[in-house]
Amino acid sequence: MEIKETDIVLCTVRKIEGTTVFVTIDNYEKEGSIVFSEIAAGRIRNIREYVSPNKKIVCKVIKMYQDHVELSFRRVTATERDAVMEKSKQETTFKTMLKQVVSAPEKYITEIQKDLSIQEFLSQAKENPKIISNYFSKTEAEKLTKMLLEKKEKDKEAKRTFTLKSDSNSGINDIKSILSTKDAEVSYLGSSQFAITTKAKDFKEANAKLNLILDKISKAAKDKKCLFEIKEK
Repeated sequence: MEIKETDIVLCTVRKIEGTTVFVTIDNYEKEGSIVFSEIAAGRIRNIREYVSPNKKIVCKVIKMYQDHVELSFRRVTATERDAVMEKSKQETTFKTMLKQVVSAPEKYITEIQKDLSIQEFLSQAKENPKIISNYFSKTEAEKLTKMLLEKKEKDKEAKRTFTLKSDSNSGINDIKSILSTKDAEVSYLGSSQFAITTKAKDFKEANAKLNLILDKISKAAKDKKCLFEIKEK
């Protein structure tokens, strides 16, 4: 696989020197760099609030060079970040599982990725376990199939924070009305800040569900003349 501009990639922070963060791009033999202005907008008082050595971060490719890749941390949306981290988590879990089945898991992963991403393979394997035999011997396939079927998938979560406030005399009741939903969990964080969480079988579905609810909240807030602002991570 080759990296291209605008790709969203998982990176490991190597070091921080001056006003530049140096990273290794996971799953690629590439080194990358992030200038402080691409870590966060405005003045950064403490860079370690955002990045630190050995920390996993999600970045966007903004420019390719022969010897390194120029990246941005601040241009990655919350949705993109969650999707990449979820993908990484699934791949790590699958590798751990494979170690119990075969002696050289990396070799099998390489073969699978010639045709499918690990996420696609796992999704298809649950629907049609026969696909596993395309990459594993009969004994290996049977053992892996059993492990996949026994593994209970947790619902994926999509979460966002937002501001909701009203200057109306009926403000408290208006806000309660706006936030009344059975399809999400809403919690008060203080200072007119709220967190909202939805769950679904996969992250894409959870995020789509969350966006629909936030759209309804936005429209209801506008009708009630309330201030509503979504906070990006």
